[in-house]
Amino acid sequence: MKKTLLILLSFILLHAVLLAQTGSESKLVKPSNYQKKIATIVSGKTRSYYALSTVEPSVINIQGPGKLKVITRGQFRTGETDRIKYDVLYIIDGEEILSESVSGAGRSSKATYSDETLGIPGEYQAFEIELLRGNHTIEFKLKENTYNAAARYLFTPAKIKKQEWKSFSPMLPSQPVELISRETTTVYYRFSIEKPLYVEIIGPTELRVFTRTENHYQMKGRINYRVQVRENDNTINTYQLNSRVSEVAVYSDDKNLVPGKAREIVIYAPKGKHIYEIIPLDKDKSTLLGRIMIPLKDISLEAN
Repeated sequence: MKKTLLILLSFILLHAVLLAQTGSESKLVKPSNYQKKIATIVSGKTRSYYALSTVEPSVINIQGPGKLKVITRGQFRTGETDRIKYDVLYIIDGEEILSESVSGAGRSSKATYSDETLGIPGEYQAFEIELLRGNHTIEFKLKENTYNAAARYLFTPAKIKKQEWKSFSPMLPSQPVELISRETTTVYYRFSIEKPLYVEIIGPTELRVFTRTENHYQMKGRINYRVQVRENDNTINTYQLNSRVSEVAVYSDDKNLVPGKAREIVIYAPKGKHIYEIIPLDKDKSTLLGRIMIPLKDISLEAN
């Protein structure tokens, strides 16, 4: 009995060490919008892949930092035997279009479709995307519709470097709003399309920006919204975020509204002086709440 217990404890310790070395376990991520699921059987196990379109992007929303692994398989119709090629286009946070090419993929010998009328899955193809801290929006599309393809998304979180943060005030005019969560009062700032948040900073540093939707009590379910970061009328990033009504935060002086759960984006400011404009893009969302934080070691970089 003692020997068995010793072996069990050794196994648990070894597993803990391996987890510490390799980081957190990967988790499956589903597209938030276009979800044409293609059940694919791999070595006896059913895996969910999602069809890629040339028209409607598959949108992945994920909280970094970490690695997003994108696994793709082309589709061989019945009777097709030649190797196929396809290009996967993707955009991270509204930046430039990136591309991953698959060339000469053959028919898989280990995978089949649950629906045999779809044909034969192509060989396993994969690439990884490194994501920094904050919420990210990645859009995936097929470049051409010559061949069908589907993707599966696995995310492995990375450890966040610990450091102290301090609240950072936006430029005036900004309307402060007090929220109470677990008996702690936190100041957010209300902003809109007409009255964006303006932040003046001297880099290099990073800004954590927490945003919340403002909801009426009758609003339920997931709330989608977009936020854009600009500098000198140039778009730096565009984020497609989603939230739900907060279960713990309330307004200190308004019982008619309920704040949404906070969603985080990060602005990486290079060396020099910067004035960032943070603006919502959805006309049906009248206002958002924002809170900004800066590393304590960089607090002297605040522009005067």
